[in-house]
Amino acid sequence: MGLVLKVLNRVLIGLAGVLLVAGGAAVLVGAFDLQRRWEMSLPSGWPFDGPRDVIATRAEQTQWRGEGWWWPAVIVGLAVVVLLALWWLLAQVRRRRLRELVVDSGGGEEAVLRGRALEEAVCAEAEALEGVERALVAMLGRRTAPEARVGLTLAPHASPAVALARLDGEALEHARVSAGVGRLPVEVRLRAVRHRAERVG
Repeated sequence: MGLVLKVLNRVLIGLAGVLLVAGGAAVLVGAFDLQRRWEMSLPSGWPFDGPRDVIATRAEQTQWRGEGWWWPAVIVGLAVVVLLALWWLLAQVRRRRLRELVVDSGGGEEAVLRGRALEEAVCAEAEALEGVERALVAMLGRRTAPEARVGLTLAPHASPAVALARLDGEALEHARVSAGVGRLPVEVRLRAVRHRAERVG
């Protein structure tokens, strides 16, 4: 699923780029009347022939409004576009979330570790660290090559360096051992709890 989404993303971005470049070039050529200034020969189907040209004339814009199928077709088409956009957006959010990890249990046998269970264990251990108010953990990547994304909310007087060192040396080290991997790439995001200014003296 992750590979399919990655390919789909690249294809969509490539198509969007081509369409934007082509549309921008057509608008610029027509708006600045470059075909006449530079004596260019444009294809017969070129959309803009001069600065006063429009994408669609008023007659072209209204020719289908009197047909009974027009508005239902427009509504269905827009609904399909919205649903596809929502599906794509949700797929980006959930595309790399690991459901399970493959762990070598020794003797050539493999065990399966639920990604959610590992997330909860790392989260609980991270929140138990001194100076950490809240933690959010997501396991990403592939079943045999997991990655982690960690968000820590630190107490007002906590040291980020100390929190990171303890997170790596304790919670993440235990996750590496549990997953049976020697390397666990991690992205950590830190934020501090807002607090009111204190009066001294």
